[in-house]
Amino acid sequence: MNIKRSGSEPSAKGPADYFTGTVRIDAPFKGMAPARIGGATVTFEPGARTAWHTHPLGQTLIVLSGQGRVQRQGGPIEEIHPGDIVWFEPGEKHWHGASPATAMSHIAIAEALDGKTVDWLEHVSDDQYRG
Repeated sequence: MNIKRSGSEPSAKGPADYFTGTVRIDAPFKGMAPARIGGATVTFEPGARTAWHTHPLGQTLIVLSGQGRVQRQGGPIEEIHPGDIVWFEPGEKHWHGASPATAMSHIAIAEALDGKTVDWLEHVSDDQYRG
């Protein structure tokens, strides 16, 4: 058993290469081999969002607070709220983030395939974000 204590690691800023706006990443975790699972708690300030991306084995989001948005390529923008659980299929191009007026926090969980959990793509434009 391993307990990772809350606050034992500093918060990290979401890198501008992969995020638009102010994003904070807390409590990143990673399973030890042979486990492949990893994730983190991610907080998006209003209007902040990920770039388009895919996950080789899919991704689960568990919304903790606020109001957010998710979109898969070719689909509509969907509003998400606390308690919602979002599943993106393996290889499904998507983005997620806060609503324009409200921050949002979620736990993001993904498995690694050959050591890789995500493929980052282009940024979501303001027009795409607004829908």
